[in-house]
Amino acid sequence: MDPNYADKTWKVLEEAIREIHNQNASGLSFEELYRNAYNMVLHKYGDRLYNGLIKTLTTHLKDVCSKIESAQGLPFLKELKRRWDEHVKSTQMIRDILMYMDRTYVAQQQKVPVFQLGLELWRDHIVRNPQTKERLLSILTGLVHKERTGEIIDRGLFRSVVQMLVDLGQTVYMDDFEVHFLAAAADFYKKEAQEFSATSDCPDYLVKAEKRLNEEMERVKNYLDPSTESKITRVVETELILNQMKSLVEMENSGLIPMLRDDKYEDLGRMYSLFRRVDGGLALIRSVLSDYVKECGRQLVQDPEKSKDPVEFVQRLLDERDKYEQIVVQSFNDDKTFRNALNQAFEHFINLNQRSPEYISLFIDDKLRKGLKGMTDNDVDGVLDKVMTLFRYLQEKDVFEKYYKQHLAKRLLSGRTVSDDAERSLLIKLKTECGYQFTSKLEGMFTDIRTSRDTMLDFKSKMAEQGVDLDGIDLQVQVLTTGSWPYQSAAKCNLPRELERCCEHFRNFYLSTHSGRKLTWQTNMGTADLRAEFGSKRHELNVSTYQMCILLLFNSTDRLTYKEIAEATEIPAHDLKRSLQSLACVKGKNVLRKEPMSKDIADTDLFVFNDKFQSKFYKVKISTVAAQKEGEVEKQETRQRVEEDRKPQIEAAIVRIMKARKVLDHNSIITEVTRQLAPRFLPNPAVIKKRIESLIEREFLERDAEDRKLYRYLA
Repeated sequence: MDPNYADKTWKVLEEAIREIHNQNASGLSFEELYRNAYNMVLHKYGDRLYNGLIKTLTTHLKDVCSKIESAQGLPFLKELKRRWDEHVKSTQMIRDILMYMDRTYVAQQQKVPVFQLGLELWRDHIVRNPQTKERLLSILTGLVHKERTGEIIDRGLFRSVVQMLVDLGQTVYMDDFEVHFLAAAADFYKKEAQEFSATSDCPDYLVKAEKRLNEEMERVKNYLDPSTESKITRVVETELILNQMKSLVEMENSGLIPMLRDDKYEDLGRMYSLFRRVDGGLALIRSVLSDYVKECGRQLVQDPEKSKDPVEFVQRLLDERDKYEQIVVQSFNDDKTFRNALNQAFEHFINLNQRSPEYISLFIDDKLRKGLKGMTDNDVDGVLDKVMTLFRYLQEKDVFEKYYKQHLAKRLLSGRTVSDDAERSLLIKLKTECGYQFTSKLEGMFTDIRTSRDTMLDFKSKMAEQGVDLDGIDLQVQVLTTGSWPYQSAAKCNLPRELERCCEHFRNFYLSTHSGRKLTWQTNMGTADLRAEFGSKRHELNVSTYQMCILLLFNSTDRLTYKEIAEATEIPAHDLKRSLQSLACVKGKNVLRKEPMSKDIADTDLFVFNDKFQSKFYKVKISTVAAQKEGEVEKQETRQRVEEDRKPQIEAAIVRIMKARKVLDHNSIITEVTRQLAPRFLPNPAVIKKRIESLIEREFLERDAEDRKLYRYLA
């Protein structure tokens, strides 16, 4: 073989590579060039061929670099892109000629393949050439800055240059461009955040921040690598949101609290969607929301003026609940964590007012008496569901039960409920919420009313059968089971003689069919219909049993003093005054006249039958002052009864726990009893301690001989 074979063959290949670089490849025989390269590798001249290629490419790229550097500004990028496109095309041709070397020599010697070698040499001699590198970075970051400040740039050219960096390897893109791009963005947005804060209110700031975020995401889609999106959005989020969120939330007259106050759903929604992108963002909104709702609620429940009318008080609570419910749904994406924060805030402030259980029951009473008239079933269900939401917040559900039972009793006995279906619907909701035990007595009340109807049919049938004349009185008796109905002491009241005789007939009938039972008349809970004559006019009056006893006294006289009425009827003073107020002091219902005329009843007052009474209705309903909030004395009595009712429940819970655990320390018993009873009420630790002492005295438990804080269950 010719000793100069390698030199000669390489010269042919070198010349061909130069021609390819000069875009004169059309006259070359690729088949012949491939064969030459093949033979060189075959004759073990692979080193010569590979190293010669590196040298030739390096020389060429240095020349290319000087031509690129001679261009200024945007032409620099265009020249860079043009030269890059040519280089890629040339390198692909060279790779095809040297394919055999790639497959054998390169693989065996673990060298860089030809095409990759071309890219790496371009990277080292062009992109990472100090002057080129600096200018490239300066131009690219400058273009981005221009676009951020509103100028239009050549996005296509930018995209091509970025693609070149990506093609050279992800690390090239990241190290030579992305790191600097992100640093410049951080500086830009840090300054812009300060500008925005100084010149914008909170909603405007959020609009601008959202716009900037969208712009950056759009920028990535248009001419950056997709991997940059998460990084650039993190920069914008950090500078425009994370570092500013506290001052945004607290911004005077336009921060979170004014937005909540003025129901700025769109602005709140924008704040939520932006703040959820940063650590601690939603927690901050939740915290401020919770504190604000607690404070508004505290002012509402502790304001004596707003607590005067129970129905208005509860309606305000419902309005507040609706307001924030709407904000959570519309602005906060119905986020469960926000819903929980709202529930905790409402639970906190509703329980600050000890009268909340009573007021919620009074609100229900008002609705079921008259407030639901004309509503569809769905509307009624909606109102009841809202009330149940407030009920869930109550820590003293047993106090609510006490009041609800009293109010339900009055509705059932007076027949003044708007809808039996609504009553039963509410009962089912309470049962679902608190279990059978909570509503068992309430269901007993409904059962008594049903049974009483059947009893009266049997009684009337029996009286007709025996030919007993009840003096034209249509008697309706409701027999109530003691224990199911709220405790009512049987207040004394002297019934008129004719009515007394009817009651005796009923007592005899009832006890003859129900042995072992005792009947006690609850005159304070009854009603009556009376026919009355006022001069030439007749009316039918619907009154309470007490009012009936008072009015029938005027059949024998026209004038009676307060003391005479009190002696004749023996109605308790409090009820007597309420009854007389309704009969004499309510305009349009004043069948009696009071002398002197005033709203309050005094022991010295005189009452005269009002024969000039007029009403456009034949039937006149004279209501005793309706269910109203209790006075301080009644409130204390109810509270005392509740506390007494709690004692056996606390003891039962202690015994259940100790029976299961056998031995337990004092603090664990307190914790476990509180947990078990929380659905009904929050027991006071001091009361639990007293109940433990009581159980020790009655030998259900004993103290450990060595550790006095340890208790043992005695079987």
